[in-house]
Amino acid sequence: MQSIPLGINQQLGTSPGATPTLPSLGGTEGTDVLGMPLGRPEAAGIGPQPAARVTCTAGHGQDHPAGPCKKNRMSQPILKAVVEDKEKFSSLGRIKKMLKGQGTFDGEENAVLYQNYKEKALDIDSDEESEPQEQKLDDKVVFHYKPLRSTWSQLSVVKKNGLSEAISQEERKRQEAIFEVISSEHSYLLSLEILIRMFKNSRELSLTMTKTESHHLFSNITDVYEASKKFFEELEARHQNNIFIEDISDIVARHAGSTFDPYVKYCTNEVYQQRTLQRLLATNPAFKEVLSRIESHEDCRNLPMISFLILPMQRVTRLPLLMDTICQKTPKDSAKYENCKQALKEVSKLVRLCNEGARKMERTEMMYTINSQLEFKIKPFPLVSSSRWLVKRGELTAYVEDTGLFSKRTSKQQVYFFLFNDVLIITKKKSEESYNVTEYSLREQLLVLPCDGEEPGPGSSPGKSPAGMLHSGRSSASHLFRLVLLSNHAGDRVEMLLGAETQSDRARWIRALGQDSDGQHTDRTTLAQVETIRTYTAKQADELSLQVADVVLVYQKVNDGWYEGERLRDGQRGWFPSECAREITCRATLDKNMERMGRLLGLETNV
Repeated sequence: MQSIPLGINQQLGTSPGATPTLPSLGGTEGTDVLGMPLGRPEAAGIGPQPAARVTCTAGHGQDHPAGPCKKNRMSQPILKAVVEDKEKFSSLGRIKKMLKGQGTFDGEENAVLYQNYKEKALDIDSDEESEPQEQKLDDKVVFHYKPLRSTWSQLSVVKKNGLSEAISQEERKRQEAIFEVISSEHSYLLSLEILIRMFKNSRELSLTMTKTESHHLFSNITDVYEASKKFFEELEARHQNNIFIEDISDIVARHAGSTFDPYVKYCTNEVYQQRTLQRLLATNPAFKEVLSRIESHEDCRNLPMISFLILPMQRVTRLPLLMDTICQKTPKDSAKYENCKQALKEVSKLVRLCNEGARKMERTEMMYTINSQLEFKIKPFPLVSSSRWLVKRGELTAYVEDTGLFSKRTSKQQVYFFLFNDVLIITKKKSEESYNVTEYSLREQLLVLPCDGEEPGPGSSPGKSPAGMLHSGRSSASHLFRLVLLSNHAGDRVEMLLGAETQSDRARWIRALGQDSDGQHTDRTTLAQVETIRTYTAKQADELSLQVADVVLVYQKVNDGWYEGERLRDGQRGWFPSECAREITCRATLDKNMERMGRLLGLETNV
């Protein structure tokens, strides 16, 4: 696919050093908010973009067309950057002076949406020296190649004038890291514009739902867009002023400290957003039909609306990683390094506020919902509290030993646990939305113990282990553990033999009920690390949501395919399917990840 090389502002009719102007959300017909042409397949792209690592050299050179134009492609002139012999530059200062006014994304078509943009900063061991290599692909499949994104070294003015060779390798890597903040914000802003123009502002879609539902669905996304627009414009202005950017830390710190406040509100409303979308898809055929039609529009590139809605959460969590990469590549004895550390601190604080807002809203909603579903057959317990949240819930099998005059008999019954951060409530399930409370105990009064022989074999004899209570037949819930309530609601000591459906369920309940705090004492440098290869959304309170490229420290592995881990970027801990991740084996990468975790979380490491 043909690509247009970047031109210099004078050739495009703009003045040197001019701040790029982004049109309002209304825009003009035929262009998007970034001034890119709409309504043509090659402008919008059809279907999902290829993964960032699966790239080919064809289409990456921005100076040469990679192939013939498509039939429906409008004829456009090739914009040539000003070229002068490298010998004419007597010093790096003269190069910098000449390059003022260079537009960052002038003439860039086929811009990558943020859903398909993968920052190199997410790969701690990415090799900036490597160029995309041509992949050996099935010759029966027709591929259209195009650059997934621009890097600083691939800018036409940089390539034509040999600027990469005019500076040190360390400075070039730093320029790449800085430029990635700008280019990824450009991609993100484009995706937000599509979300607002195609979905939020769609009259047809708005007619299928109430104003309240629309508000819950889109929240303050327009404010988020405006904040991103201001941020990008300031970054772009600095890059246009000089292609060699001295620093962007002041811009990042200032916007993270004030301009990005709308992100906190948007993330806080996530629980309403997700619930509203699920309900509309399940109960509103008109909404579902219109939404499907919009998603199939070429401007949306066949991406679902949910992939657009979650972008603000994704973007805000990636900013610390981007700034941390710049920190790594900045001389530690310089003022720039201290400025970068301050910017990293500000964006990390923003992420923390967003996470706390989202968790608080979700926990509050959950507490009120559960409280309305509980019916106390014993002394009532005041459940709702701002300092209480759900840790885990679920059904278990309780085995009760009845002793007669001449024999012992074991019966079983289903119990449903609601485990909160400070109390365990034991119930019997009446329906999906109704539970009778039979017992409760403060969490500090719980003692959990694994059972020897919790996996009894066909030949195991009764009476030799707790599993013998199940007699010779295998139970559907044979993954056993013991729970002791040292003092329940009535002050009594209660011992329970419990069975879980799976090995991982048993491990998760033992972990949750036991208040295991080994994460505070474990040497993190000894833990295995995995990288997320596919997104996972937590379905239970003790699970961990993951984005592609997230790094997780693994505390526990269960044979049936579940890991317990700690997310590197924010220290959140939980369970996730092992199939969503692959293990990191490179020692250097493992060490660098621990160093990064130390910078992001302020942890002491032994690296």
